[in-house]
Amino acid sequence: MSESRITADFWFDPLCPWAWMTSRWMVEVEKLRPVDVRWNVMSLAVLNEDKLDELPDDYRKMMETQAWGPVRVVVAAQQLHGDEVVGPLYTALGTRFHNNGEGPTREAIIGALADVGLPAELADYADKDTYDTELRVSHKEGIEKVGQDVGTPVIAVPGADGDEVAFFGPVVTPTPRGEAAARLWDGTLLVAATPGFYEIKRTRTAAPSFE
Repeated sequence: MSESRITADFWFDPLCPWAWMTSRWMVEVEKLRPVDVRWNVMSLAVLNEDKLDELPDDYRKMMETQAWGPVRVVVAAQQLHGDEVVGPLYTALGTRFHNNGEGPTREAIIGALADVGLPAELADYADKDTYDTELRVSHKEGIEKVGQDVGTPVIAVPGADGDEVAFFGPVVTPTPRGEAAARLWDGTLLVAATPGFYEIKRTRTAAPSFE
């Protein structure tokens, strides 16, 4: 594989456990390959807002009551404190939501803000649409690269001749570590460099494992 340093764009919603698993893989890859991750937000609430009636009851309720808050807080932090806070805040939120089992509560959000030295008042943006325009712009940028029939995560990497190629996924559990993570990254670049490659998929038979 080429040793020239590259940037991978990663779109996430902090509510999604599968995006969390993939994001931890990318954090591992940064240690093993010459790649820098640029963190971007997308929103399951935005993705599903026009099809709520088609969703299962539990998922629809989550979209209506839980999905807006965390991602709004991340966007507010980005707008008020800079792009560099997005990755660390996502790590803090994901650790509390998923690994620690706290869920997307206000208390977990305030705790995550404290973990990265950001003011607790940012949690108030969970219930405000102040930066929804910026949220939708970021969401649109990511989802337009892969189409409306997928969700989060979205990852964009260099393809053939350096052209950007974006995919939904990879969806994986548990998070690959060490050489397994590096091999999956190498394979991702390989398929991205294959003209006309679109999809590899199979039915998920395991829940996210946060070990």
